[in-house]
Amino acid sequence: MSSGPVVVVGGGIAGLSAAWEAVQREPGRQVVVLEAGDRLGGKILTTDVAGRPVDAGPDAFLARVPWALDLCRELGLDGELVSPSAGTAWVATPRGPRRVPEGLVLGVPARVGPMVRSGVLSPRGLLRAGLEPLLPRRPAPTGTGDSVGRTVRRRFGREVHELLVDPLVGSINAGDTDELSLTASVPQLADAAGRSRSLLLGLRAQQRAATGAAGNGRPAPVFLTHPRGLGHVVEVLVGRLRDAGVDLRPSCGAAALRPTPGGGWVVDTPGGPQPADAVVLAVPAPAAAGLLVPVSFEAAAALRAIPYASVAIVTLALPEGALRRPLEGSGLLVPKHRGPSRAVTAVSFGSTKWAHWARPGEVLLRVSVGRTGEEAVVELDDPDLLAAVRHDLEELLGLDGEAQAVRISRWPSSFPQYLPGHLARVAAVERALAADAPGVAVAGAAYRGLGIPACIRQGREAAAALLGRAAER
Repeated sequence: MSSGPVVVVGGGIAGLSAAWEAVQREPGRQVVVLEAGDRLGGKILTTDVAGRPVDAGPDAFLARVPWALDLCRELGLDGELVSPSAGTAWVATPRGPRRVPEGLVLGVPARVGPMVRSGVLSPRGLLRAGLEPLLPRRPAPTGTGDSVGRTVRRRFGREVHELLVDPLVGSINAGDTDELSLTASVPQLADAAGRSRSLLLGLRAQQRAATGAAGNGRPAPVFLTHPRGLGHVVEVLVGRLRDAGVDLRPSCGAAALRPTPGGGWVVDTPGGPQPADAVVLAVPAPAAAGLLVPVSFEAAAALRAIPYASVAIVTLALPEGALRRPLEGSGLLVPKHRGPSRAVTAVSFGSTKWAHWARPGEVLLRVSVGRTGEEAVVELDDPDLLAAVRHDLEELLGLDGEAQAVRISRWPSSFPQYLPGHLARVAAVERALAADAPGVAVAGAAYRGLGIPACIRQGREAAAALLGRAAER
């Protein structure tokens, strides 16, 4: 069996998970992780805000899929995880803030009653949404693809899309749901649409199955995090990788990738050439494309077709009396179709959502800014960005006071956009690599899922597949 090094390019959660999978499968194998930045963890970053560890990127991971929870279990952290204290969210509607109704799946109704009681939709919007179970199954119009927005509007009408689905799914993906692939961005909805004539009834069946799987008549927690921040999970993982002998090299990116006559690879780095038997490219699609141009032009071209959006998260610690509207629930969604253009796309009520962030007399907000097509605000300098956020919060939450602490976290070109046809594009990349570079694999948010669990899964699967091929050789 071949025993050359496994080189992982990219030290985010996908790359670290690939390294973890490699050392779990073959403890004696040399594993090298190359990271161009000066730290490991990628978008997972926890820093201090007003005396508490607060995440600057994602603050939780989805618990109803296993991959992040499984990794935490392997690291001995599963018993320390916590779920949100408050689950109810709000949405800014033309009639003022309204509670997001129960029984939604990614903003799509699975029950009519809570929708009627919520007051989110107008009477006309309610009537249109209530017709959904009576509509025949209709395929996507020819040539338009499987966009989230078009699918939801066909089934439920404009208001469900604009006031519920687009604020939620658009915020999660920093995208425009009229341009996001249904199958790639929200496979849960695509599955329900494919299994049932009615999307509402299909989602209701999914919810019943999830409740039954919990085993106690109640749905399982949707999100989990660590009270010391998700950065702590990365720190523990990095420590375990070092203990296993993994060579972690921050501030050492990959400059080029080239094959060797014997079927191996060389990754050129600032410190010199690094030989490899297998290479996992766990970096954004443009960076992977740059490395793959001389190796697989077809794969590189497909990767360059994946667009990205930029976002920022503004974290504010405020005196409790600085908001005229009391904070209840986990946060506020801000539809982009609502009134004048706004900087804010969503507000997370951090000190209400997470008990470990709460402090007497103080509230903590995490404000999301920017999405595809609305990214100019992310490029503002700090004072202007903060002023734009304050302007929106004054109307949305009645902000009237100065922040005790502010942190601005910019994430340029950080959200890949899964346009219609995305999964076919990814499959083309994988076929091209299998033909042109069977010792190379890609993993990360640009391919088959944005969230932390999906990135962990992709990193581990990429490493497992490459080691399997090496064993066959």
